[in-house]
Amino acid sequence: MAWATDLWVLHMQLMFIVLSILYCAGFASPGITSSFVRSQWPSVDIPLDNEVFAIPKGYNAPQQVHITQDDYDGKAVIISWVTMEEPGFNEVSYGLSEHHYDSSSYREVNNYTFYNYKSGFIHHCLIDGLLYDTKYYYKIGSGDSVREFSFKTPPKIDPDTPYVFGIIGDLGQTYNSLSTLEHYMQSEGQAVLFVGDLSYADKCEYNDGNRWDSWGRLVENTTAYQPWIWTAGNHEIEYQPELEETDSFKPYLHRYTTPFKACGSSSSLWYGIRRASAHIIVLSSYSSFVKYSAQWKWLEAEFERVDREKTPWLIVLMHAPLYNSNKAHYMEGESMRSAFEAWFIRYKVDLVFAGHVHAYERSYRISNIQYNITNDSCGPVQDETAPVYITVGDGGNKEGLASTFLNPQPDYSAFRESSYGHSTLELKNRTHALYHWNRNDDGKRVPTDSIVFFNQYWTGISIRRKLKKQHSNNRTMDI
Repeated sequence: MAWATDLWVLHMQLMFIVLSILYCAGFASPGITSSFVRSQWPSVDIPLDNEVFAIPKGYNAPQQVHITQDDYDGKAVIISWVTMEEPGFNEVSYGLSEHHYDSSSYREVNNYTFYNYKSGFIHHCLIDGLLYDTKYYYKIGSGDSVREFSFKTPPKIDPDTPYVFGIIGDLGQTYNSLSTLEHYMQSEGQAVLFVGDLSYADKCEYNDGNRWDSWGRLVENTTAYQPWIWTAGNHEIEYQPELEETDSFKPYLHRYTTPFKACGSSSSLWYGIRRASAHIIVLSSYSSFVKYSAQWKWLEAEFERVDREKTPWLIVLMHAPLYNSNKAHYMEGESMRSAFEAWFIRYKVDLVFAGHVHAYERSYRISNIQYNITNDSCGPVQDETAPVYITVGDGGNKEGLASTFLNPQPDYSAFRESSYGHSTLELKNRTHALYHWNRNDDGKRVPTDSIVFFNQYWTGISIRRKLKKQHSNNRTMDI
C-alpha cells in the first residue's frame, strides 16, 4: 500500500497549493491596481489654533501623553508626557480601579533645543511588574491640572492568544491624518505598529518644534490609552548642519522611548519585543545595517531568540519598503533587502510592514535571494517560504499621495492603491490571522483589501506532522 502514502503526499501538496492560490500567497492570480480616485482634502497641516490641538486646562497641565511597551514581554510600560512651564509633579499614580491609585512611580525629565526652539519638559516614567490582561488606571499632574487615563496590558505570551494590531505610517497632522486616527479608533485595535514619519516638523521652516508639540496633542486620544510601537522614518532624522543641528534623530529620541535595552540592542532605533502571540522586530532604515554593523549583529542575535513555539507570528517593521512598485522612492530599500532578505526567508518571517511611500501596496510571497554576479537570477520569484511585504505609508501627511505606480504592475505586486488609510492585523491563533486595509474614502472608513494569512512556521509544521502521521499509519497497515 505504498501507493496510498504517495497519494496522500500528493493530496497534501495540492491542498497547500490551492490554499496558497486562494489567499494570494503566490503569482497565481494577476495583481490588482485599484481604480479608486479620491477627492483629496488639502494636504496641508491643520492650523495650530484648531481645537484638535487644544492645550489641556490648568497650569502646567500634562500634555502629549503617550505610552509604549518597555520590556521584552509586555509587563512594563513607559508613560511619557510634556509640561511646558516647569518640570512639575514628579510621579505617576496608578491602580486597578478608576480614581483609586494605590501605587506610584517616579519619572525622569529631559528637554532639548533645536535651533531657535526650546522644548518643554519631557517626562518618561517606567511602570513595571504589571499583571497580564489587566486594565490599569493612571493619573499625572497635580491640583487643577490632574489628568486621568487608562490602558490594558496584553495577554500573557502564548501561541494561541488572539490579539489585534493597528498599522499606521507617515501620519503627519493634516485633516487626512485626523481621518486616519478617527477611523483607527473605531477599530478593535489594541496596540499600534507605527512604521515611521510622525510629525513632519522637518517640513516646516527651521524644523519648527511646535509641530512636534501639536502632533503629540493630536494623537493623544489613542497614544495615552494604548501603546504605540515606534519606528523611526526619514522625517525623524532632522540632520540640519546649516542650522548647526548635527545630531540625527534629536527631537524624536528625546520624545519617544523604546525598550531597546530589554532585548540587548545598543540603540533605541532598532529593537524587538514579544506581545501576545507575536514577536515584533523593529529595524532602522537610516542607520548602518551593513555586515558586522551594530544593527546587523543585533538582528542576527535577535532572530536566534525567536521562539515560534511561544510567539508563532514573526513580524518585522521598517520605514523604507524592500519591495515597492510605486515610482516614489522606488528601490530605496534595495540595500537593506540585500542585507537582510535571506534571514527573512531562513527564519520564516510572516509579514514585513513599511511606510515611506504615500500609498498602499501588498505583495505576494516573494524573494530575490538567488542573484550573484555570475548568474541571471536577478528578479523576484514566487517563494512560499518568504514573507508578505506591505506598504502602509498612507496615514495622511502634508506631502500628499504617491499616485504614480509602475506600469504594467509587476508580478510580485498583489494589490495597490494610492489613497489614505490604515490597517488592522487580527492574530486569531498560531495558524492564521485576518488582515484588513481600510481606505479613508472621503471621510468614511471602507474596508478595501482583506486577506487571511497562514503562519509560515506552524502551517508547515502542521502539514509535516500530518504527513508523518499518515506515513506511519500506512506503514503499519502494510505490515
